[in-house]
Amino acid sequence: MSDWAGKRYWLVGASEGLGEALAHKMSAAGVELVLSARSEDKLTALADALPGRAQVVPVDVSDAASVTSAAEAVGEIDGVVQLAGVYWPFGAKDWDAEQAIAMADINYTGAMRLMGAVVPKFVERDSGHIVLTGSLSGFRGLPGAAAYTSSKAGVMTLAESLHADLHRTNVRVQLVNPGFVKTRLTDKNDFRMPFIMEPDAAAREFFEHMNSDAFKRSFPGLFSLVFRGSQFLPDWLYYRLFA
Repeated sequence: MSDWAGKRYWLVGASEGLGEALAHKMSAAGVELVLSARSEDKLTALADALPGRAQVVPVDVSDAASVTSAAEAVGEIDGVVQLAGVYWPFGAKDWDAEQAIAMADINYTGAMRLMGAVVPKFVERDSGHIVLTGSLSGFRGLPGAAAYTSSKAGVMTLAESLHADLHRTNVRVQLVNPGFVKTRLTDKNDFRMPFIMEPDAAAREFFEHMNSDAFKRSFPGLFSLVFRGSQFLPDWLYYRLFA
């Protein structure tokens, strides 16, 4: 898609980080945006800073009633971009049940709730654009990140299945799998993050993919080869190298 002028997109998870940076890219391209997240103050400040038209509709994707209400307020849209997510770094030896459930409920089930609000409408009219955000960490289980990686793997499989169902229709589905992006979430990590990207650079990759006809993009390219290639390793070798 090259002509964005006049299109209306619902950007869910827009208040900061990658979502905020992507909002600037899309607005500059002429897209009318509906900005959603939990923080109305941050969304309002972002809307005021964008060059194009933007509407603020707060939503909590962990609450079904909130998603339903927001979808009604949003109304007719050309596309939806799912970016809402939370993250805490821990694994099995330091398991935090509350945080694990929050990651599942916002990262994965939140995406499912959002799809429930938009997919039937897109299918009924045979038109729409769905962009889901996975992660390089979702390709295969990783140590120290069981809850997060599994939540992202769920989103990635959701996108793949929607694409399988809809690729012969006029409803377009895309999946974006970023690596490390410098945000308040990755600031929680106390380990070295190879190829970490600034939000603006990651948003540029993200929006370039939205302009393409491809289903999936994983980036940074070189770093993504490690994760994509790990799928082909036998278990004994994979766990010897990565666990």
